[in-house]
Amino acid sequence: SLVVPSFGHSSAEVTTTLDLHGEMAQNGSTAQNTADIDESLYSRQLYVLGHEAMLRMARSDVLISGMRGLGVEIAKNIILSGVKSVTIHDQGVCTTADLSSQFYLNESSLGKNRAEACLQALTELNTYVTVAAHTQPLTEDFLKRFSVVVLTDTPLAEQLSISSFTHAHNIALIVADTRGLFGQIFCDFGETFRVVDTNGEQPVSVMVASISKDKEAVVTCLDETRHGLEDGDYVTFTEVSGMTEINNCPPMKVKVLGPYTFSVGDTTQFGDYLRGGIATQVKMPKDIKFKSLKDALTEPEYVISDFAKMDRQDQLHLGFQALHAYEAKHSRLPRPWNKEDAAEVVALAKEKNASSAKPLESLDEKLLSALAHISSGSLCPMQAVIGGITAQEIMKACSGKFNPIQQWFYFDALECLPQSGAVSEESATLLADSRYGAQACVLGAEVQKKLAAQKYFLVGAGAIGCELLKNFAMMGLGAEDGCIYITDMDIIERSNLNRQFLFRPWDVGRMKAGTAAGAVKKMNPDVKIVAHENRVGVDTENIYTDDFFEALDGVANALDNVDTRIYMDRRCVYYRKPLLESGTLGTKGNVQVVIPHLTESYSSSQDPPEKSIPICTLKNFPNAIEHTLQWARDEFEGLFRQCAENSVQYLKDPRFMEKTLKLPGNQPLEVLEGVKQMLVDERPTSFADCIAWARLRFQDQYSNQIRQLLYNFPEDQTTSSGALFWSGPKRCPKPIEFDPNETLHMDYIVAAANLRAAMFGLPKCTDREEIARVLKLVKVPPFEPRQGVRIAVTDAEAQQSMGGPTDQERLTILQKELPTPACLKDVKLTPLEFEKDDDTNFHMDFIVAASNLRAMNYKIAPADRLRSKLIAGKIIPAIATTTSLVAGLVCLELYKLVQGHNKLELYKNGFVNLALPFFGFSEPIAAKKNKYNNHEFTLWDRFEVQGEMTLREFIDYFKNEHGIEITMLSQGVCMLYSFFMPAAKVEERLKLLMSEVVKKVSQRPIDPHVRALVFELCCNDKDGEDVEVPYVRYLLPK
Repeated sequence: SLVVPSFGHSSAEVTTTLDLHGEMAQNGSTAQNTADIDESLYSRQLYVLGHEAMLRMARSDVLISGMRGLGVEIAKNIILSGVKSVTIHDQGVCTTADLSSQFYLNESSLGKNRAEACLQALTELNTYVTVAAHTQPLTEDFLKRFSVVVLTDTPLAEQLSISSFTHAHNIALIVADTRGLFGQIFCDFGETFRVVDTNGEQPVSVMVASISKDKEAVVTCLDETRHGLEDGDYVTFTEVSGMTEINNCPPMKVKVLGPYTFSVGDTTQFGDYLRGGIATQVKMPKDIKFKSLKDALTEPEYVISDFAKMDRQDQLHLGFQALHAYEAKHSRLPRPWNKEDAAEVVALAKEKNASSAKPLESLDEKLLSALAHISSGSLCPMQAVIGGITAQEIMKACSGKFNPIQQWFYFDALECLPQSGAVSEESATLLADSRYGAQACVLGAEVQKKLAAQKYFLVGAGAIGCELLKNFAMMGLGAEDGCIYITDMDIIERSNLNRQFLFRPWDVGRMKAGTAAGAVKKMNPDVKIVAHENRVGVDTENIYTDDFFEALDGVANALDNVDTRIYMDRRCVYYRKPLLESGTLGTKGNVQVVIPHLTESYSSSQDPPEKSIPICTLKNFPNAIEHTLQWARDEFEGLFRQCAENSVQYLKDPRFMEKTLKLPGNQPLEVLEGVKQMLVDERPTSFADCIAWARLRFQDQYSNQIRQLLYNFPEDQTTSSGALFWSGPKRCPKPIEFDPNETLHMDYIVAAANLRAAMFGLPKCTDREEIARVLKLVKVPPFEPRQGVRIAVTDAEAQQSMGGPTDQERLTILQKELPTPACLKDVKLTPLEFEKDDDTNFHMDFIVAASNLRAMNYKIAPADRLRSKLIAGKIIPAIATTTSLVAGLVCLELYKLVQGHNKLELYKNGFVNLALPFFGFSEPIAAKKNKYNNHEFTLWDRFEVQGEMTLREFIDYFKNEHGIEITMLSQGVCMLYSFFMPAAKVEERLKLLMSEVVKKVSQRPIDPHVRALVFELCCNDKDGEDVEVPYVRYLLPK
C-alpha cells in the first residue's frame, strides 16, 4: 500500500489512499457527500437509519484515541457505518498484552505504534471512509477538526481537559473504557443536541371509525384495531370526510384512553365527522442538554445496564475514579488479583467518597476489590459489548438518530469469574508473557487451558458468525487440543460487506465459511478452524453424525431463519450440548443460553406467527402498500416461476398428468390451463411477443379487472345496513389508462417483457423508444364487463369459490389440446427464482412497478425501491453495532459454559435495543418439570433402550420396567403401532424387530450412519390415565 502524508496533517499522520488491490479509497468527498448513498453496500443499514441520517454521518469526521482492543472495536464498527473520516490516535507501541483483544495487531506489530500498525486493516473495511493515523499529543487545534471525539485508555485529567474544550466548542465527546469484566461509557453531545427520531420505529398508522366533536376529541379505531400509540405521541389525519379541517392539520398531541381509543385535543370548531380517515403518527424532534464531564462526575445520571444490579452504578462510578487515582499515583493499574493493590484502590475510593458533596452511605468493598483485581485485564467479548454500544453513540452524535446515553453507562459481567469468585495471583500471572495474558489475568490460567481444549460448532458465517469467530479466536477457543467447526453454504455478496467485517470487496463471490476462517487465522494463527459449506438439516445428518456431535463441547448459532434454529436446538437437546442462540433486528438484539438439564430450550417458547394478509384484501381490497407489494410478489411467483415450473415438469416428468389430475378441487384445471398458456397459446418467439404480452397483462390487471370490480360494486353501492360498500378499509379503486409517456407504465412493460424473455431464452431489450414503437402495434381488445361474475368479499367466500368442483368437460378438452412433450422438445423454458439483490435482473423493477401501479389504482401512497425491497424481499434490517454487542454478550456466556457454571442465576439471557437505549437481562427459564408414576423429568431426559428387541418385547419392557402401557408408538411421521390398528397388522408387527418395523412402515432402509432411533410414545399410567413421558432413544447394535 502507498502510505503518504495526508493533506493538512502533520508528518506524524499517515493516510492510506490506495489499497493493496489497486482499488482507490474514496476519501468521503465523493459518493457520500452527495445524495447518492451506495445502496448496494449500505442497504441493510439504510433500513435502520434512513437516508437523512446516513447523509449526516457521511459529513462527519470522527477521532478515536487509543488503539487497544476497545479502540479498534469502535473504529471497526464506525468505519463500516460510513462516516466521512476516522482518525485513529495512539502514542503507544504494541505489546504482547495488546494481542489478547486487538484483532488487527499480531506478533509482527510488537514494538510498532498501535495506530500505524492497524491502519491498513482498518482502511480496507470501507473504501468510502478516509482512515488516518495520528501519533502526536492531541492539541486543541487538532481537536477542532472533528465532529465527534472518542477517548479510550485516557487518564482522567486529560479527559477533563479535552472535555472542557469539546463542550465549549460543541464537539461531541464520548469516553469509553473497559477494565477486565467492567465497562464504562460517558456521553456529552453539548448544550443543545437535537434528536430527530428517538426510537427508529416505523410511524404508527390506523384507520379511523369516528372522531368526536369535543374539547378533548376522542378518536376510535376501525374494527377494534389496536392503535399502538403512547401518551405524548403526535398524530396527523388524512382522508377524513365531514370533519375535513382535521386533514393535514399540524401534529396533534395524543392522550391514550384505551387500546382502541385516544384523544387529540379541541375539534369543536371543525365540521361533524362523517366517515373514513387515517391517523398517522408524526415523529417529533427532542432537544437534550448535556453536562460537561466535570459536572457529570459530581452529578451523575445513569442508563441502567442490568435492573438486577441497579445499586452498582454509584459504586462503579466511584470505583473507576479510584482506579484513575491509583493509576495517576503509580503509573500503572493494580496488579492482577493482588490484595495489597486492591486494598489501596478501596482506600482511594473511601477518600474520594468522603470528599464528595453527596457521599454514598456505604461502599461495596467486595465489588470495588473485584474491580481492582481484574482492572488490568482486556477481554475481547467485553470490548465487543462496550465497543458496539459506543459506536452506536457515535452514530447518534453524527446523525441525531436515536436517543443517546444520558450520560453514564456502567456494565459488568462478574458472573464470568470462576464460581468460587476468586483467582489466585499465581494463576492470574502464569500466562503474562503469552498473547492470552490479558485474559488469563482475569479468569486464571486454568480457564485459559479449558478454552484451548474446546470443540465448538459455529453454524453460520454471516454478520453474527463473523463477530463470534473473531471473538472465539481472540479468546483462544480451540487453540490447542480443541477445534472450531464452522459451516455456511452462502457466498459473499456486496451487501454483506457493510457488517460482515471479515470479508472484503475482492472476496465477493467466494464462500463465506472458508473466507471467514482464513481471515481469523491471520488474527490468531494458533486457532484451529475447520470450514464446511453445508446446510445443517436432515439432509446432512450423514456428515453431522452422532460421532460429530458427541465430540463437541457446544454449539453457537449465527442463523437468519427460525426453522434452522429449531432444528439445531433439537439436535442440541438430543445430544445434550449447550447452545448459544442469538439474533438481531436493526438496533434490537437478543441472546439466549441453553444449558443441558438446567434451562428450557430455544423451541420451548416461540414468537407468535406473522400476521397474514386476508386473501380478499390482496385480491380486491388493498388499503396499504404492504398489501400491494405482497400482491406484486404473488404476481411475480405466478407469472415467472410457478407456471413455468409446472410447464417444465409437464415436459420432463412422464407422470406429471397423473399427479396433476389427483390434485384437489379446481387445481387440475388451473394447472393445465397455465401450462397450455405458457407452452402453446402465449409462447413468445420474439421480444416483440414479450412486449405484447406485457401490454395485455397491464390492461388486464390495472384496467379491466378494476372495471369489472366497479361493475360488480359501483362507487355508490351500499350494504344491507345502508352503509357505503366502499368505506372503512375498502378503498374505491380507479382504472388506469396506459400511457407510454408515463415512466411507471413503461417501467412495468420493460420489466415484465424482459422477465418473459429471460424465461424463454430470448434476447433482452431496454431501448424504451424501440419498445414504445412496438407497443403502438399491439391490439388491445375493448373491455366489456362480464355478467354473472362473482367476486369474493370475505375470505370465507374466497375459500368457497376455490374449493368448487372441477369442470370435467373442460379438463378433458385441455388434455386433448395440449401437445405431447415430444412435440415441444425444442421449447426453452427457465423458471425464475426471485432474487432481490441483483439490480440487473428486472426482478425488483417488476415488483416496484407492479406494486406502485396497483397502489395508484387504490390511491395508496407508493413506496420507493428501497422500501419495496425491504417489504417484498422480507429483508432483516441490520447494523454492525448491534451485531458486535450481541456477539460479545454471547461470548460472555461462553466463558461460563466452558467453566461448567451450574447455577442458573449466573447465566444471563439478554434483550437490548441500542436506539432507546435499553438493556434487559434475565435469568434463563428453568426446564419445565413433568411427572409420570411419580418420576420427574424434563425435556433433557429420555428413555435409553439398548436394541435389538421385537415390538412385543419393547411394549412389555415399558410395562414391566416403567409401569406404563404404550397406546401409540411413532418414529418421525410414521405410526409404528396403535391400539386402534387392525389386529392382523398388529400381530404381524409384534413379531418383528424394532428396526424391521421402522423399515417396513417408512418403506426405506435405515441409513448406515444412524446409531440410534428416536421413538415418541403415547402412554397410560398404572391408573389407565393418559400420561406424558420422555421420548425413547433406541440404540441399534454396533
